[in-house]
Amino acid sequence: MSFTSDIYNRSLPLQKAILEHPFVRGIQDGSLDVEKFKHFIRQDYLYLIDYARVFAIASARAPDLATVTKYAELLNGTLTWEMSLHRKYCASFGITEADLESTKAAPTTEAYTNFLLRVANIGSFPELVAALLPCFWGYSDIGLHLAAKGKPAGAPLYAQWIDMYASPELKALADWMRAYVDRLAEGAGADERARMEAAYVACSRYEYAFWDMAWKMERWQV
Repeated sequence: MSFTSDIYNRSLPLQKAILEHPFVRGIQDGSLDVEKFKHFIRQDYLYLIDYARVFAIASARAPDLATVTKYAELLNGTLTWEMSLHRKYCASFGITEADLESTKAAPTTEAYTNFLLRVANIGSFPELVAALLPCFWGYSDIGLHLAAKGKPAGAPLYAQWIDMYASPELKALADWMRAYVDRLAEGAGADERARMEAAYVACSRYEYAFWDMAWKMERWQV
């Protein structure tokens, strides 16, 4: 069994909890309160900004030119294609660019991005790559899982979201990331692999917390 399959299976209750979260299920059946979804996509925009910063650090720390190039491409794709697509999608909900720029990070959003940036700056490179994996792999899994169940009738914008994350392109990126994590794990000692797994599990927990943040429309209380 590969390293990534092994750590996924060991965290299976957490992975299942993500797929079964009421926010995720609400996208699939079209019942999700649109205000919750709008809160989610606004917070996701802020998340993407810091996710791009982590790609920049990964590119700078990568051990070879091919990997430097790959993370630079991911950085460029996030800042140009993905964030542009995100802004257009938000506009479908009446959320303007000014609205996005004025959004304040919820506590969970801030905690998650701060964790990623800390690992990127002071963790090992294999830890950094393992920390990036849950977002790619998780969203691809969710998109494919929801698409297999059938897109919601009467909720075209949720159906569009499912199409975006069930795309073959995202799955290909998730598969590349998994293969790269596996390759790094093959050359790592037991302690390094344990740190990689800890980073992966922590970010998987933050992925769950992010869905929960959106479901509860979490904001700072004071």
